[in-house]
Amino acid sequence: MPMINTYLNFKDTCEVAFDFYRSVIGGEFTTKMRMGDVDCGQPVSESAKDLIMHVSLPIGNGTVLMGSDCPEGFGPQLTVGNNFAVSLSTDSKEQADEFFKGLSEGGNVVMPMADQFWGAYFGMINDKFGINWMVSYDNNRPQ
Repeated sequence: MPMINTYLNFKDTCEVAFDFYRSVIGGEFTTKMRMGDVDCGQPVSESAKDLIMHVSLPIGNGTVLMGSDCPEGFGPQLTVGNNFAVSLSTDSKEQADEFFKGLSEGGNVVMPMADQFWGAYFGMINDKFGINWMVSYDNNRPQ
């Protein structure tokens, strides 16, 4: 069954924000990856290497609060109002493609669906209502 989670973007304060959320909500990070930890296919400035590329904080019942920093040159420019996305995890690549196609109708494709270095089939859309969506299928998911 598809799942929806919230993805938050920050201007260099993701780690501080998520430490705060964890102190309030509890739990432990299941993922905390820095920009300098992986080869993401584009150069990372020295000042961005310690910033958060991806962090996941399970909230319970399958819900995960996720986030990242958005340094200059990584995705759309961050402004208040576009600093979140609805993350839609699917059951198959075919379902990911179906949702991606539907959500992108009348909107803008930010990143086409493609296999990514972290093991997901992933794409991003800004829909016709201005909502940011991340659509993904975990290629490493057991069948």
